Amino acid sequence: MTSVGPLLVTFFFYFMVMLFVGLKAYRNTVNLDDYILGGRKLHPLLVALSVGASDMSGWLLLGLPGAIYLSGLSEIWIGVGLFFGAYCNWRFISKRLRVYSETANNSLTLPDFFENRFNDSTRSLRIISATVILLFFTFYTASGLVGGAILFESSFGLSYINALIIGAFFIVAYTFIGGFIAVVWTDAIQSLLMLLALIAVPVAVVSSTGGGSEFIHQVELVKPGAMNAFSNLSLAAFISLLGWGFGYFGQPHILTRFMSVKHPGKLLNAKRVAMLWMAIVLLGSVYSGLAGIVYFTDSPLSNPETVFIALNQSLFNPWIAGIITAAILSAIMSTVDSQLLVSSSVISEDFYRVFVRPDATDKELLLVSRLAVMVIAIVALFIASDREARVLDLVSYAWAGFGAAFGPVIIFSLFLRYMTGLAAMLGMLSGSVTVVVWANLTGGLFDLYEIVPGFIVGSIVVLGVSKANPQTSKGVLAQFDDSMRIANRL
Repeated sequence: MTSVGPLLVTFFFYFMVMLFVGLKAYRNTVNLDDYILGGRKLHPLLVALSVGASDMSGWLLLGLPGAIYLSGLSEIWIGVGLFFGAYCNWRFISKRLRVYSETANNSLTLPDFFENRFNDSTRSLRIISATVILLFFTFYTASGLVGGAILFESSFGLSYINALIIGAFFIVAYTFIGGFIAVVWTDAIQSLLMLLALIAVPVAVVSSTGGGSEFIHQVELVKPGAMNAFSNLSLAAFISLLGWGFGYFGQPHILTRFMSVKHPGKLLNAKRVAMLWMAIVLLGSVYSGLAGIVYFTDSPLSNPETVFIALNQSLFNPWIAGIITAAILSAIMSTVDSQLLVSSSVISEDFYRVFVRPDATDKELLLVSRLAVMVIAIVALFIASDREARVLDLVSYAWAGFGAAFGPVIIFSLFLRYMTGLAAMLGMLSGSVTVVVWANLTGGLFDLYEIVPGFIVGSIVVLGVSKANPQTSKGVLAQFDDSMRIANRL
């Protein structure tokens, strides 16, 4: 059997497992609450693993190793910023959001939460936040489809477009069938595959070079300065890389996982599992990029983002390579499925049920959600059809958009008692507009990653507007006090 044979067998087995999980989840998906949020009955440890997988995405196995391979250890600060941001998100946001989203009229989506949190009768918050989600998630989903296409193209010699379509088909299939429960279970499985891959590949390379110190010596020999975390790093670049951590507070596909937990009081244990997993995979990803510097000295890669794929195919026999290749696909699928689901829930819950058919049945809303998954995937396919699109570029734009638009609003809505709906709306708009404008300007200060100015502007607007015109509604203030009392008691 050729090397492609084992890859096909492992891929087929992997897809069958994912589809089986999707079908099992389908049997447990009775209504829209189940499809969108799993009925708020998921185990915290399951959520912890699924958060990691949906968070890291193909960026972990394609974008970050590629950046390290190209520029050396100076790119590690992305990982440092992300780790700190993720910790703060688990520590300060997860439990409060889980409790508050249920207290606020059992909010199922972020737009739903914003409207109920501030008792917004104009529905402006719902419309603006839902539009932001659809806009930036379309780019985010496209990044995952690009990653899938790169993987299929490299593994099977397919054309880019064919690889893109095949990858999209399999991702859409189980998301369409099983909804949130399928996405969480498959993501948890995928997180373990990713963990295995990011331990196996760097260990194999470091061992083959004679151990840690010899490996570092060889990296420096091939690319002088590669082991210097501050090599050729300007202040703007340093702040930009650390600034990735701001993004966590505004990512809908991560925040909705917090909202789905059955026991909010057990989120502390989930945090420990999530952070341990994240520390291991980030180190593995960084070492994989460094390993590529050593391993491909004589035959540099034309596309740096294929370094992990190339290492896998060069180091292991076809069967092991097939399993690790499935892990790469896992990283990609685990984020795309989450994004498709959040986007479809926005269409069904925040647009269709609110503005089109308020009396729609659960069966009708489930159908709308599933159709929305297909429509969003098609639009993302169109964006991803650009062969020159890089995974890291698409991810960074969407990550900044969400971080700046929703991050300040989420944080202050959970901690600032007198915050108003107007402050939330203007903070959302100012943050997202800053990102869009900043991303299209270059030179000097504008070389700073757009999430940093976007997050700062959004925060200033939220604080300024709330202070100038504080919340006076007794109902809104009482709901805030009740939510915080429950959260503090757990």
